[in-house]
Amino acid sequence: MGQDEQIVTVADEYGNSPGLWRRMLKRLEVEGNTGHSNKDLDPVPPEMRTWNWWHYISYWISDNFTPSGWRKAASLMQIGMSWRIALLNVAVSEILIAAVITINGYVGAKYHISFTVQSRASFGYYFSILMICMRMIVGTFWYGISTYTGAECVRSMIYAMSPRFRHLQNTLPASSHINTQFMISYFIYFVSILPLHYVPIHRIRFLFTVKAIVTPIIGFGIMGWTIANASVGKESLWSQGNTVHGSALGWVFMSGVYSNMGGWATLAVNAPDFTRYAISPKHTYTMAVALPFTATLITFFGVVGAAGSKVLFGQILWDPLLFIDNWTSPGGRAAAFFCALGFYLAQACANISANSISAANDLNCMFPRYINIRRGQFIIAFVGAWALTPWNILTSASSFLAFMSGYSVWLAPLCGVMVSDFFFVHKGKYDVWELYNKDGIYRYNKWGVNWRSVVAFFVGWVPLFPGFLPSVNKSIHVAKGAVHLYYLGYFYGFGAAALSYYVVCYFWPARETMLDVPVYCDDVLNAREIEENSYGESDSLEKKSN
Repeated sequence: MGQDEQIVTVADEYGNSPGLWRRMLKRLEVEGNTGHSNKDLDPVPPEMRTWNWWHYISYWISDNFTPSGWRKAASLMQIGMSWRIALLNVAVSEILIAAVITINGYVGAKYHISFTVQSRASFGYYFSILMICMRMIVGTFWYGISTYTGAECVRSMIYAMSPRFRHLQNTLPASSHINTQFMISYFIYFVSILPLHYVPIHRIRFLFTVKAIVTPIIGFGIMGWTIANASVGKESLWSQGNTVHGSALGWVFMSGVYSNMGGWATLAVNAPDFTRYAISPKHTYTMAVALPFTATLITFFGVVGAAGSKVLFGQILWDPLLFIDNWTSPGGRAAAFFCALGFYLAQACANISANSISAANDLNCMFPRYINIRRGQFIIAFVGAWALTPWNILTSASSFLAFMSGYSVWLAPLCGVMVSDFFFVHKGKYDVWELYNKDGIYRYNKWGVNWRSVVAFFVGWVPLFPGFLPSVNKSIHVAKGAVHLYYLGYFYGFGAAALSYYVVCYFWPARETMLDVPVYCDDVLNAREIEENSYGESDSLEKKSN
């Protein structure tokens, strides 16, 4: 019998019913919570470890084959790269970040714990909450932005079904920064994906499998149609060379690498959130190949589409949705509908896997008594899609958008500390039981803060901050060296934090956390089962004695 049940029982014995507020809170508690954890926060039990190597390949096909992935080369060519250098830039950056994601994801696959629990070992039981909040803010923000892109997919589907929708009269004021046409599309998209938030993570893999089959077909189909009809000749982007040269090209290239790696900075941190569902760690290794291959391939599709659009439509269209919106014949509209439907599925899956589940895990950790992953996803959905009003951010809050895009300034050192802690400081040995104990060895001190990680974290981001400021406010001018260091941001942030954390721990180790033998999650689950059985036996004996 839990503490709350005992309180309610005592109150009833004296003839007093518990207060309304207390009864409401009791009803809101999630099933199986212990006050400090719940079933979604606990290590993943064996029966829910269902993801194999193919599911991780399909996961990355799901995340990359989106309108955003299609447009990736556009920003690189706008800052001076040729399409060839842009593709090389994407390949290099994706290979590097895939290595980070795979390495950090190993922790989740080995111990079957989420990022929120893993971070306690590095930052301390309570200071880790600050790191979790940082990641949750990013996930919620990008959920809203991705919802906007999903609404664009719905709008293209409606265009294909009803050409009259293109000319729908706007009844919203200009100050709202959104028109009636798009608000309808936005609402339809939001409502249509809500049921997907109800599906448990270990079962949602089937969506990634479906998308992994559908979206490459769409990509190859659009590319094949473009080549067949436009021939992608010399008057297109194929003939465009670099517009910057020498050292300037080198720094532009590094800026592109940092930007592309930063796009996956959140997933690099929360990789354990989905690798913990792996059958075994070896099944996650396919991510190291699947991520860079699919990202480079979809970028190439985007280059072909943009080159062909110049010939076919008289303008360069990097957005695949704008591309298919030009298919206005009856047959073309049918093809456009199914392409938009595929991109809709792609965007929905990417938003759930990269943003919704991640931020929901954070809420689950901060409020385990009342919020599980399912409830957390619905909260993130409404806050990200409606409270943040992403249409206002995209049209009138460029500085805030730039700030959030540069958030990897903090996420890179966060990830560096965790990787260094697991592989070099603790030699891969954690005690999972202690990670759930607020008074255990990973509390570090009475404040629950591992000061070593605080030092390393600040070493990782403070030197980058001056170079980050001009990207948010163009009126701020700093030394060119500071800007160049910022272009090396992920390398410096991750590397400096990882190295400084190892050095500090080498000279001032937290000896109480150094283990000779690791304690795995199955040991924890078995111990809890024995504990629950012992409670059950004691309760039954108590009833018999009464």
